[in-house]
Amino acid sequence: MNHSSNAHPWQMFSPLNLAYLAEMYEVYQRDPQAVSPTLRSFFQQFGAPPLEVVVTYGRAYGFREVAGAVALARAIRAYGHRSARLDPLGSPPPGDPFLLPEAHGITDEHLRALPPEVIGGVLAEGAPDAYTVIQRMREVYQQTLGFEFEHLADAEERAWWEEAVESRRYAPPNDPIDEMALLHRLTEVGALERFLHRAFPGHIRFSLEGLGMMIPMLDELIGAAAEAGTRYIMLGMAHRGRLNVLAHILGKPYEQVIAEFLGVYQSPGVSCSGSSDEGWTGDVKYHLGARRAFKGGEQVSVEVYLAPNPSHLEWVNPVVEGMTRACGERRHRAGAPEQDEHISLAVLIHGDAAFPAQGIVAETLNLYRLPGYRTGGTIHLIANNQIGFTTLPQYGRSTDYASDLALGFDLPVIHVNADDPEACLTAVRLAHAYRERFLKDVVIDLVGYRRWGHNENDEPTFTQPHLYELIQAHPTVRELWVKRLVQKGLVTQEQADRLLQESIERLHALRRKVADEVDLHLRKTLAGLEAGGERGGLGSLEAEEGIQTAVEPSLLHQLNDEITRLPEGFHLHPKLGRPFARRRDALSKDGRIDWAHAEILAFASILAEGTPIRLTGQDVTRGTFSQRHLVLHDVRTGEAYNILQHLPSARASFEVWDSPLSEAAVLGFEYGYSVQENTQGETFMTVYLPASTDAFFYAEKLLSPPSHCNPAPAKGGGDERSASKSVTPAPARNLLYT
Repeated sequence: MNHSSNAHPWQMFSPLNLAYLAEMYEVYQRDPQAVSPTLRSFFQQFGAPPLEVVVTYGRAYGFREVAGAVALARAIRAYGHRSARLDPLGSPPPGDPFLLPEAHGITDEHLRALPPEVIGGVLAEGAPDAYTVIQRMREVYQQTLGFEFEHLADAEERAWWEEAVESRRYAPPNDPIDEMALLHRLTEVGALERFLHRAFPGHIRFSLEGLGMMIPMLDELIGAAAEAGTRYIMLGMAHRGRLNVLAHILGKPYEQVIAEFLGVYQSPGVSCSGSSDEGWTGDVKYHLGARRAFKGGEQVSVEVYLAPNPSHLEWVNPVVEGMTRACGERRHRAGAPEQDEHISLAVLIHGDAAFPAQGIVAETLNLYRLPGYRTGGTIHLIANNQIGFTTLPQYGRSTDYASDLALGFDLPVIHVNADDPEACLTAVRLAHAYRERFLKDVVIDLVGYRRWGHNENDEPTFTQPHLYELIQAHPTVRELWVKRLVQKGLVTQEQADRLLQESIERLHALRRKVADEVDLHLRKTLAGLEAGGERGGLGSLEAEEGIQTAVEPSLLHQLNDEITRLPEGFHLHPKLGRPFARRRDALSKDGRIDWAHAEILAFASILAEGTPIRLTGQDVTRGTFSQRHLVLHDVRTGEAYNILQHLPSARASFEVWDSPLSEAAVLGFEYGYSVQENTQGETFMTVYLPASTDAFFYAEKLLSPPSHCNPAPAKGGGDERSASKSVTPAPARNLLYT
């Protein structure tokens, strides 16, 4: 506001500000203490804002009408999803009374009398009045896309979503798509499902029918990621649609899919539906720009890996996150690993019944901001069948949406009707753009249906006869897309039908070919060999013979000097002075080494050999019993000092992280990290220590000390229960527990 001696103060405010002040004046009238002292003083001096405000158009508008128009616009952004047409089967949306003008004390006539600037934003550009702006907002927020982003804590994120959604810059035709290429892709997806249904009746495949747009959405996501510089995509999913993803995203040959259904090409414990397969890697060649209507551009390679998922549902989630973190870190230098959060991307496909119901989902979501576990944002896609086996949503969750769990983690959610291909591609474009901009998770709720039962042997009409009457009469997404292209004159119905029939006939020809060449497809059984090498089994609990773990005394002395050397000016906690002094002298003639000292020496020797180490768990930096102290804190400045990240002899990275109070997701994360690291061809060590581990080892020390250890009391090192032990220097590395 700009005061002048001759102007009444109300004339200095814009209509929007006056509307806000009018609302605040009503609050002031009810309770003067409920407004700020500044406003209270202002109202005491000047009274109520005027009932009408004069704008530059020379017309008078009531502040209540202005406030109502602004409130309506805000309601559409926040609650428009409740009136969006998200269900392909046509069930009416719940709606919300705040989406009506009357709820804000205005009418359509009031909106037509107000200028578009009252609402503002990109949708106000070129609009004749506020009514037109509101209608444009309804087209964005209340059709086949629904958005939840008004709850986000970061104002910059909310502003990004508002501009990105309302400008439609990620939606066709502003961001065009190749309509005929999409038809061909939907044809491939549908042809495989129809072929398997006819050629192998009664075989379980967990059909994707009803969510067929998932494959083009993944195509779009891979293309967008490739253009952004991502080179590794880690994909985790349950059973629904897995076979189609294997064939069309990761390039699993049709011949192999058919051979597995014929029962002549199959790994033990792996169903032909692929619902519990060993995993699959696809080296996807992508021409930059090929996902849009224009062609050309540099070819890049994107490695897409579908993680094995023997759990059938959501337990693969943290494993994929760990794999993604491993792909994004470089560990060949001393110090902390170097992380590039753009080079790898996690994509998790969830079930609509499992996402709110399985605790591992919440545990995994909790990792996304934690510095020891963040991966730069995950794309979550809920394959929403609107049913879990035979259980309808109202019996399976206490939330309105399957995605509502994500709101508590400050994540945006995009709801989209799976029968609108353009909306589906817009959703995945927005999701990826947000992830790249803010490096946060984002959720797409892909609302479709399940054409068959939970599996193809299940009879769904036993429990949902009316629902499946609707589904059987409902056209596929490909049929709906063909109808749109026919109306636009891009293809005839006859051409589209022939395209589908030819695709199905090619698959039948491959089936005949595979059946005639059965012997070519037989392979050696893999049972028991995956984990134990040639001997099979799960390996041995005993130490492998022939591995040298001893360390030369001279190296131990050098490492001991390095781990007890603190930076100049560092103020060590007074209670740690004596323990660290004892460590410095531990390798003298009469010195003794306690367990924690032996552990850090072992870590140091491994780093000196060039092997990276990742150590995580509950309170591992200090140790449950104040025994470890891998990270010291300056008592004056609070600055942290990671001892092993400043080890002069180290030739590889070291990281140690206190984990959240979650032993399931964290364990899965570390498993995924170590598995992926092994595939990179590097020697690597990862250790996960839950809080109970230190207690286990404390109990073990009390009950059965090793023959080479002599009990020694802990002095000045914290809890007396962390009774120390003395060990001989050479076998220190044997004390590591994994």
